[in-house]
Amino acid sequence: METLPGRPGRRKWGCCGVLKEVQMLRAGVGFVCASVLLGVSVERAEALDREQRHRAQEMSARAIEYLRTQQDEETGGWSVPPEGVPALPAVTGLVVRGMLMDPKIDADDPAVARGVEYLLSFRKPDGSIHDGVLATYNTAIVLSALADVRRPDAAAAIVPAQNFLKGIQWSEDSLDHPETGKVGRDHAFYGGIGYGRHGRPDLSNTSFAVEAWRASGLSTDDEAFQRALVFLERVQMHGEFNDMEYASGSTQGGFIYSTSINADEVGVGQSFAGTIEEVTFGGQRVSRLRAYGSMTYAGFKSYLYANLDRDDPRVRTAHEWIAKNYTLAENPGMGMDGFYYYMLMFSRAMDAWGESTITMLSEEGEPIETREWASDLVERLSMLQREDGSFASMDDRWMEDNPELITAYSLLALQHALR
Repeated sequence: METLPGRPGRRKWGCCGVLKEVQMLRAGVGFVCASVLLGVSVERAEALDREQRHRAQEMSARAIEYLRTQQDEETGGWSVPPEGVPALPAVTGLVVRGMLMDPKIDADDPAVARGVEYLLSFRKPDGSIHDGVLATYNTAIVLSALADVRRPDAAAAIVPAQNFLKGIQWSEDSLDHPETGKVGRDHAFYGGIGYGRHGRPDLSNTSFAVEAWRASGLSTDDEAFQRALVFLERVQMHGEFNDMEYASGSTQGGFIYSTSINADEVGVGQSFAGTIEEVTFGGQRVSRLRAYGSMTYAGFKSYLYANLDRDDPRVRTAHEWIAKNYTLAENPGMGMDGFYYYMLMFSRAMDAWGESTITMLSEEGEPIETREWASDLVERLSMLQREDGSFASMDDRWMEDNPELITAYSLLALQHALR
């Protein structure tokens, strides 16, 4: 059994419990259990030492070279489908943004320039950027990428895309669009953004939109951010902030996927991690929807992007969940489902938090060991990178059998670790 520093020879890892042998075999690495010790903000230090920084740079370079070989010669995009099948420009947006985070690459890079042209080819008159499907998902991710491109044609797409996402947000002012509808603040959909196909908003799409607004310069005082905070509170499993019945008395602090399952099952909550037994504020044992890793980091970073204070109780309780469930071996609560997406959400959240170290705690909250999260991320991804620079698929759920997508996720995660 392989172990990581600070936990030699142990089969149980404090707050995170026992990792099943099958999960260890699939993950190919020992279980990393750590947590963030809350406290006052400190000046940011280097996240990686010289050796690990060099390693991360080499891994990023190999990932970029792999992605260059996969760029479609005809269109300039990535994961371009056969003719007649709708494209997902979001994949190209992720690749372009990952490349542009490399300090040696700018918008004049031939691969980036062609990728940007491909993205701009999907612009619609209403400001959205897509190929007829998943308008919000594609627009948000592409907007984040275009915000890093210093070109007039890319800049011209920014405000229209911002406004489209603001209009697609469920609120009193929503657009007349298949992916949204007009609702008041008391409605479970309020402030959220979704794919449209399930008739309800979700945290993943909402977090991509919040990131796109922040990356493209929208003020956090804008109503779009304030409305998003309402939805974020309602997918955070904590009864102090969440006014939905499914969170009554919950003390978890982590996040679930949505306030609703679909347009017909509104306000019942949805978690892909099932349920968990917990004790309420009053000491009652109840079954509640289980918060899980990728959504908790998506919600946590969205709070930070919305400019919430570090001492805000919503931020603190999210940290408390992280303190009891932190791992790089899997997507906690989901096993290997959505693992690379989880690594992206993790790296963005930790980068946004701005501290290079993580203090490991026991289940009782006692400090155990201080670790460098970026170093652990580089170590974990180094075990999964293939010789050609791509990354090994861990599961086929949520398109994670697509090597270009998961390599883009990994490249972005490495770039956040290097910052």
